[in-house]
Amino acid sequence: MTTCIQAKNVGLTFRPKNREPVTALNDFSLEVGQGEFVSIVGPSGCGKSTFLNILLGLIKPDTGLMQLNGARITGPGQDRAMVFQEFGLLPWRTVLANVELGLELKGVEFSIRRHRATELINMAGLAGFENHYPHELSGGMKQRVGLARALATDPEVLLMDEPFAALDAQTRDLMQAELLQVWDRTKKTVIFVTHSIEEAAYLSDRVVIMSARPGRIKQIIKVQLPRPRDYEMRLSPEFNDLKSRIWDVLKEELIDKK
Repeated sequence: MTTCIQAKNVGLTFRPKNREPVTALNDFSLEVGQGEFVSIVGPSGCGKSTFLNILLGLIKPDTGLMQLNGARITGPGQDRAMVFQEFGLLPWRTVLANVELGLELKGVEFSIRRHRATELINMAGLAGFENHYPHELSGGMKQRVGLARALATDPEVLLMDEPFAALDAQTRDLMQAELLQVWDRTKKTVIFVTHSIEEAAYLSDRVVIMSARPGRIKQIIKVQLPRPRDYEMRLSPEFNDLKSRIWDVLKEELIDKK
């Protein structure tokens, strides 16, 4: 598998004024293959979101190197897009206008961006809601809009920071299944941050388990479950064994943190 993302000995310490420095990441190294779906789990405050922000190009690490396709990441780029937990939709824009936003900022011709946005809205199961505003949508629908917006500029890498954490259990299960369908069609490289062991096990090719702060990789577990995956797979002994393996590694960090 061709390497897409490479983090080499990445370290970052935040130094707020009038407070003690906080080391978020220390000697963090990870390689992610092209088209791979990798989830990251770890204790709260271990640097999961910090890693995504470095990868997105919003933060520069103090030490180490972050690369995409062999080139150093020095800032944001159109080859990466983020899907947030908070949706981040512009309330004064319709579903269609929100999905078009990135293409509009790139200066893409109206007819082309409208066609692309409409295709993604249909793929996200939002046909008929093109002219609705965010306040008229459910949480799951808002997250579909966020996903469609992220895909509109055709990024190579999709970064997802606890995107389903605010959804109810049933909607979360539905969104996980829909995300896998979208990933299967688009073949994007996905880095998915979550606190849910079950979500990580269900979605991923590999699960990265981080240590308590300062964050580093404690263990990487390869998910051997076949694809495509459905909800019934979660009832299998193999799936429950996988969850137990992840939990056994993670709980050591939770206990140590206390």
